[in-house]
Amino acid sequence: LNVVGTVPVFEGKVLLCLRNIEPRKGFWTLPAGFMELGETTGQGAVRETVEEAGARIVLGPLFTLLSVPHVGQVHLYYRAEMSSPALDPGPETIEARLFDEAEIPWDALAFKTVKVTLEHFCEDRRRGEFTVHCGDIA
Repeated sequence: LNVVGTVPVFEGKVLLCLRNIEPRKGFWTLPAGFMELGETTGQGAVRETVEEAGARIVLGPLFTLLSVPHVGQVHLYYRAEMSSPALDPGPETIEARLFDEAEIPWDALAFKTVKVTLEHFCEDRRRGEFTVHCGDIA
């Protein structure tokens, strides 16, 4: 199964969603979810971002591709620029919020793929060059 999502940014801040569904209800995540039949990975990532956060984005390049073999999933995250700070979270989200890097709730992130993606994002941004990151999550 493919999980598709984004790393949405507005004025340097990263958008995270507080999950209102299991698994990991009450933990923070990047907007993402299962790809649907008939859509591309990019289309699915945009749809999930709109459904979970109500954010309007311009989709950027693929950023992380992470295999999670113990659950039979591949997670694909795209970089994205938000067109405005306006958010309208859907029912799967308790709260959607923009975070400075120093404010990211590292100890309250829902999934290892989200943590790894955010770590790569922060490192690449500090370095001033974004690349695609591929890996496996045990």
